[in-house]
Amino acid sequence: MSLSYFMQTRRQRVEHALSQWLPAPDIAPQRLHEAMRYITLNGGKRIRPILVYATGAAIGVEEQLLDGPACAVELIHAYSLAHDDLPAMDNDDLRRGVPTCHIKYDEATAVLAGDALQSLAFHILAHDETMVNDPQRRLEMIDSLAIASGSRGMAGGQAIDLAAVGKELNMVELENMHIHKTGALIRASAKLAALSRSDVDLELIERLDHYAKCIGLAFQVRDDILDVESDTNMLGKTQGADAARNKPTYPSLIGLVKAKEMAQDLVNQALESLNKLGKNADLLRQIARYIIDRQS
Repeated sequence: MSLSYFMQTRRQRVEHALSQWLPAPDIAPQRLHEAMRYITLNGGKRIRPILVYATGAAIGVEEQLLDGPACAVELIHAYSLAHDDLPAMDNDDLRRGVPTCHIKYDEATAVLAGDALQSLAFHILAHDETMVNDPQRRLEMIDSLAIASGSRGMAGGQAIDLAAVGKELNMVELENMHIHKTGALIRASAKLAALSRSDVDLELIERLDHYAKCIGLAFQVRDDILDVESDTNMLGKTQGADAARNKPTYPSLIGLVKAKEMAQDLVNQALESLNKLGKNADLLRQIARYIIDRQS
């Protein structure tokens, strides 16, 4: 199966599932529910849910078991974008080629919609009847996503990012920021898929986690490169925003050439993590290469 076909069909699958879980826009409070759907369903690459499905395919998990985890990680991602775009954070007016939530609606609605999306993610993990039945596994999923989303994960990474504006970071500090801000949720995507398998072992989880850690960091390095090389129309968000805010990035720290070399090295490490999984992991290999070849 080609990666493009897999991504297209799984994107459609998770968007259908998301549409079913999200409250209908005619249910009160209507404005809040409209904003939740606007944030979540208005485009996007869906890398994290696609990674859930691809990881499941690599280790033999039935696809219907993965819809809940795929929706949960995408809802966490969607909430984070709504909050990151706020004037108090990154102050962005454009996301996925359309006005950000606080521009389309207002700042208070964007905050509340993000809050509601976050709680819905955990509701799905607790209540989705199609997921793995083992209560202990569900608790592990909830715990993993909570850690990946909180102060020791994505939210903590955003705090480090905000504190770093206008400052010089070394490579260790920059990597630590992005392992939390971008990488934590990507790693959670792989782990939630692994926890959906009834007989998963620790070694398998560790190999998949290392793969996800590497592609998560490579994803951020590529984002930094695109912020320099691409344009607003291609990116769907404001090009050059990082430089305008004087934010530390890999190109600003080590230069474009070395940043590209770093991204390739991370992908090579990710591929090495999959050596024992054979051909079943080909989709994961293709995703790793896609991460550094993408143009948006």
